[in-house]
Amino acid sequence: MRRRDFITLLIGGAAAWPLAARAQQRRQPTIGFLGAATQQAVSHWVVAFERRLRELGWSEGGTIAIEYRWAEGRSDRFAEIAAEFVRLKVDVIVTYATAPTLAAKQATSIIPIVFATAGDPVGTGLVASLPRPEGNITGLSNQQADLAGKRLELFREIVPNFRNLTIMGNVDAPASLLEMKEVETVARALSLEVETIEIRKAEEIVTVFATLKDRAGALYVVGDPLIFSNRVRISTLAVGARVPTMYNFREYVQAGGLMSYGPNFPDLFRRAAELVDKILRGAKPAEIPVEQPTKFDLVINLTTAKALGLEVPPTLLARADEVIE
Repeated sequence: MRRRDFITLLIGGAAAWPLAARAQQRRQPTIGFLGAATQQAVSHWVVAFERRLRELGWSEGGTIAIEYRWAEGRSDRFAEIAAEFVRLKVDVIVTYATAPTLAAKQATSIIPIVFATAGDPVGTGLVASLPRPEGNITGLSNQQADLAGKRLELFREIVPNFRNLTIMGNVDAPASLLEMKEVETVARALSLEVETIEIRKAEEIVTVFATLKDRAGALYVVGDPLIFSNRVRISTLAVGARVPTMYNFREYVQAGGLMSYGPNFPDLFRRAAELVDKILRGAKPAEIPVEQPTKFDLVINLTTAKALGLEVPPTLLARADEVIE
């Protein structure tokens, strides 16, 4: 090669290198994580999600970028965050709970969406069916309404004599409405007197408990981002009103609730990472079946039970996955 040709090739290659580097940077996949609650509240779920991604070969700041946004329980923020992710042209949107997932679905029909957990994805219109989701969305169901009967069965073991059941939930959350109706149906079949209390904003919670005192035999709390963001307040007010409570997963009991039964959420977030991995490697959400939970936890707070004057049966304690003292 002549000296002049070599110099030309060398200069041309040097000039092209920054362009190639920038192109490589642009190809780095970006995940938009729409957090319905606060970062602190779900930090252990995020840890499980990120750890599984690393195990699958994806490291934040290395092979992928993750943009986190937190709605802090405010439903008006869901659509705003979803629209931002569309503007950012993220490669995948990850979220959890039905309302924020619906907001993401309404924001885009192109960007793949993975929900780490959602109640009744078919009944709420997230997917066409569990085996064939269709569209740009897939994820994991938490069987929120399906477990209502099992929760009431366990509830009656720790509070055997209650005849009145109050059901409290956010009626602006589609999955909560379905669960409230299912709980009411099961409770009436057990000959319980049922009262349903509807809330739409955090400011209504204190008022609810002011009316519950000395009225409710037991309280079934239907979870959603609004309820979850106020779980400590709800648990504190319930103990003050001397009302035993049932929830759908352990974080409520860790915040002072009496008991919960439901899927293990860190496990769901690990499996959500596996779905993201499949999509980043070329799979289409429409062809990835919605998965069901495989790990379920029964959690009991003995401190709360004692504060309410309840004796937890040894047989129930033996079956519990976690006992908080």
